[in-house]
Amino acid sequence: MSLLTLNERTIDSVRNQGLGLVVALTGHADAGQVVRQVRAELLDSLDAELLASFDADQLLDYRDRRPQISFLGDHFAAYQAPRLELYRLTDGLGQDFLLLTGPEPDLQWERFAAAVVLLARALNVRLAASFGAVPMPVPHTRPLGVTVHGNRPDLIEGISTWKPTAEIPAAAAHLVELKLIDAGREAVGYSLHVPHYLAEAEYPQVAVAALEYLGAALGLGLPTDRLREAARRVEAEIGEQVAGSPEVQRMIAGFEARFDARAPEDGPRSLLINPGAELPGGEELAEAAEAFLAGQADDGGPSAEGG
Repeated sequence: MSLLTLNERTIDSVRNQGLGLVVALTGHADAGQVVRQVRAELLDSLDAELLASFDADQLLDYRDRRPQISFLGDHFAAYQAPRLELYRLTDGLGQDFLLLTGPEPDLQWERFAAAVVLLARALNVRLAASFGAVPMPVPHTRPLGVTVHGNRPDLIEGISTWKPTAEIPAAAAHLVELKLIDAGREAVGYSLHVPHYLAEAEYPQVAVAALEYLGAALGLGLPTDRLREAARRVEAEIGEQVAGSPEVQRMIAGFEARFDARAPEDGPRSLLINPGAELPGGEELAEAAEAFLAGQADDGGPSAEGG
């Protein structure tokens, strides 16, 4: 039985060749619900076209992760079948990229990874970028840390804030990255560090960070505005809760002290600027934003007043 079904109307288009690939699989560890948030933001905000789909019946254990179904008084309806799919999306700058997204397979990891490698070869994927998040004993009052992995030194060196040597439970995305590299493809992955006391909640800050890393690595303009607004609300809510609990204040102060003691003086390198370049000041950013908005208005796009 075939594991992969191609959309024959779209898969052979030259438009699909040589693109970057974002791997977004929800697995056993999704601290801050980062994958769910990023997946929703990309598919809700950007134009998407289905290129291929995997047979979920062969890959998922439904009794372990049961799909949802609606019960309407006296009958069932709207069964939500799990979907593991490959899309082509177009970012806000008109640039195409690929998105492999859905639940992490429970079964047949080797076969699944081999199919992803086959797709990457057929579509001449230039770079595959995966992401995830892990709970860490770090404070929410400090910048989110990250551990970067893959075979692109320009996207890895100097970025990681923590570089452990350890045996850890594998994820399907890890195996896909490993198999892609073995096949001679380029791959990079970002494991973001979420404060452990926020790991079970929806934490928009980590989704914003993930989209920034993915966008910088793949040269894409990915949407973050809605998530940034949500992050501001969450930050205010956390501040109120912390202010009302001296015990939590002491816990966070301890995390801050340990974080600051271990943080390197120079800090990690940013992917968002070239080595040796200076970050633009506030006036430069404001002028650039005004110029962009003016250009949008001239083209019939949203104005600063109209949104």
